[in-house]
Amino acid sequence: MPDALRADVRVLGEALGQVLREYGGAGLLDDVERLRELAIASHHEDLTVADDAAAQAERLVDSWPVERCEEVARAFTVYFHLVNAAEEYHRIRSLRAADLDEHSASSATSAAVAEIAALAGNEQASSLLAGLEFRPVLTAHPTEARRRAVVTAIRRVADLLERRDDPRVGGSEAAETQRLLLESIDVLWRTAPLRAERPGPLDEVRTAMSAFDDVLFHVVPQVYRRADAALGDSTEVRAPRVPAFVRLGSWIGGDRDGNPFVTSTVTRQAMAIQSDHVLRALEAACHRVGRGLTLDTSMTPPSPEVSRMLADAEAAQPEVYADIAARSPNEPHRIALLYAAARVGATRGRDADLGYQSAEDLLGELRTIQGSLVAAGARRQAYGELQSLVWQVESFGFHLAELEVRQHSAVHRAALEEIRAGGELSERTQEVLATIRVMAQIQSRFGPDACRRYIVSFTQSPDDIAAVHELARYALDDRAIALDVIPLFETGADLEAAVEILNGALDLAETQSRLDETDRRFEVMLGYSDSAKDVGPVSATLKLYDAQARLTEWAAHNKITLTMFHGRGGALGRGGGPANRAVLAQAPGSVDGRFKLTEQGEVIFARYGNPAIARRHIEQVASAVLLASTPEVEQRAHAAAETFAELASTLDVAAKECYHDLVHTKGFPEWFARVTPLEEVGSLPLGSRPARRGLTVSSLDDLRAIPWVFSWAQTRVNLPGWFGLGSGLAAVGDVDVLRRAREEWPLFTVMLENAEMSLAKTDRRIAARYLALGDNSDLTEKILAEHALTTEWVLNVTGHSRLLEDRRVLGRAVALRNPYVDALSYLQVRALRTLRQGDDDAPGEDAVRRLLQISVNGVAAGLQNTG
Repeated sequence: MPDALRADVRVLGEALGQVLREYGGAGLLDDVERLRELAIASHHEDLTVADDAAAQAERLVDSWPVERCEEVARAFTVYFHLVNAAEEYHRIRSLRAADLDEHSASSATSAAVAEIAALAGNEQASSLLAGLEFRPVLTAHPTEARRRAVVTAIRRVADLLERRDDPRVGGSEAAETQRLLLESIDVLWRTAPLRAERPGPLDEVRTAMSAFDDVLFHVVPQVYRRADAALGDSTEVRAPRVPAFVRLGSWIGGDRDGNPFVTSTVTRQAMAIQSDHVLRALEAACHRVGRGLTLDTSMTPPSPEVSRMLADAEAAQPEVYADIAARSPNEPHRIALLYAAARVGATRGRDADLGYQSAEDLLGELRTIQGSLVAAGARRQAYGELQSLVWQVESFGFHLAELEVRQHSAVHRAALEEIRAGGELSERTQEVLATIRVMAQIQSRFGPDACRRYIVSFTQSPDDIAAVHELARYALDDRAIALDVIPLFETGADLEAAVEILNGALDLAETQSRLDETDRRFEVMLGYSDSAKDVGPVSATLKLYDAQARLTEWAAHNKITLTMFHGRGGALGRGGGPANRAVLAQAPGSVDGRFKLTEQGEVIFARYGNPAIARRHIEQVASAVLLASTPEVEQRAHAAAETFAELASTLDVAAKECYHDLVHTKGFPEWFARVTPLEEVGSLPLGSRPARRGLTVSSLDDLRAIPWVFSWAQTRVNLPGWFGLGSGLAAVGDVDVLRRAREEWPLFTVMLENAEMSLAKTDRRIAARYLALGDNSDLTEKILAEHALTTEWVLNVTGHSRLLEDRRVLGRAVALRNPYVDALSYLQVRALRTLRQGDDDAPGEDAVRRLLQISVNGVAAGLQNTG
């Protein structure tokens, strides 16, 4: 562990120890320490020592009353929150140190542009930058197990760590910082770790807004400026060459697939909340930039266009104009910006007389002011903070993020059947029609890009796409609406049928003249989570790759500009892992300058909760998109895919057979529910959406991928991240060929890296304790045997003597965390065993269930990417 990080963790650990002593006396701290020491000893190289320590830890936990177990579980959970805060701050510290290095590139995007320019010249680099698109779509899936109050307390601790690190802090201020740190940790300890009730969809919208308010609004123009600097010249005195390439999307308040709480009213309110936040931000930005433009008329005269703007403003709103002008004598550009601020404020207040009709109107005025400054020679003012404001309007508009609607294809089919049959419509069908009307209302106020995409879950035929258009015609009486219906291919069979389905959809679109012949664009969404649950992680990865390759070929043949929307989760079993490496592993030609993905739950705050980390993430993805779109990278990827096609086929067949042999075993769904905290995870008030679409646990088909992955992570099995890979690699059998594939084929490399990380977070000793709860030795043996086989083959192919050997920082972090997660796992196993064996109405049942829920929260904090 780096010295600075070690020092931070030590300070936080000592402070937590003091808080525990003050709260529960020496006895509580002693119990925490005894369990911690036994958990560490259970990882001893001597297996006899390790097994003895594990047995002692289990006996210790069993000896405590439930109340003590809860206190210890909370202590370890708070410890992980503190360690996570320290690690995040250390990342920020490292990024700042790298930025101070005069030899470092100014950004990952700059490095990518330089590499492309060296390979193909500046013209291609500029061309790729001009067409760059990055579309992160925020979703509210319940993988963020922390309360907002807990997140706030953690953020306070992180801020104090930064203050401790400031070399300018003197002795008295350092003492005050330490006092505040203790107080903040005490607050974190005393804050209830579990929500009292499940959040509603609008609560989830408001939670996501903090990532925009605190980070994204400010970071996005910084990213553009750093990217623009890669093209040379001083960006302060010339027009930018880089477009605003980030466009936020959101499913929060729009995704109603299986969520009865997301209604048309909620969708309208969600957009109102988004709009309020972005208009407040733009109003403040216009004020800030305007106040700084104290440029006197004599030195910086306004252009005729700005003079005309001001005359129109004075005529339209004489009182507002007079008030601003009185505070800005002979400063026309300042008056123009401050008047724009007033108009943005009026837009937020729905004042039709003063407010703007659209974001384009504001953008037009800002560009007019910019042109005037350039004409007067004030280029630094034109392309400085004013340009950042222009980029913010271009990126976020008046709607902040495009609100996307999602619904299941079966709901549309049922609605059409009712409509065609005539008679009274059910409440669900009326809600489908109301949703489409709300989309039209949002477009009317904020423009077509505010809410035009409609995702159809489980698209299985062209009719599923056509159904939405037919419903729109019925809902709106053929009134105009911009509607992009996006098929979501989720299962293995749907991925295989994707091209055939799109052929049918294309025929329908051309027949109905819904496709713009001058700008033929399609978007398709690929589901990583359900495909992995359907056919296993290995086959899902290969099928997704194959689907992308075939869809790319289809788009080229039909002269379609195709955007692939990647429905990825945070966990490795749901397409998680480093986003930039994932981009470079896509099928050749499938990126083509555009990358769109879901950013789910815990990932939102991990990637966009801090400015330095958010900037780094966006730049890494942007650089990967640029590189993946170059002919050189595409050709290498194509050659590798052809070279290892037979290997992929063998891997696919063997891995899928192994996976299906497990999950299709009679009684597996019930066994899974017994050995994991599935039901308890479903009862946790993490998010507004139910854990299942309505069926019982006797069927895995309708179980959402999130609780499937989340539950396996809690058991320390992490099955969705690696199961079947060992059988697949063993079926190929040739280590030399597999090693060559690892060197030459990015997809295979990333598959191995992600599996290795997932295996490193797996603990078969702890896992065995969970699996034993199911009383089915055959299923337990299948899982543990495949784990051993996968570990053996991954190490063989990578040439490592231990997991994550070549990723020292990550390997060390996982190794240091695992024993502490073990402590929580012992507590969770105790609770699970009691619940599985006991009477639901037995005394103390609620306390045991609460213990289990707190341990779930703690394990999630310890493992981090759980869902």
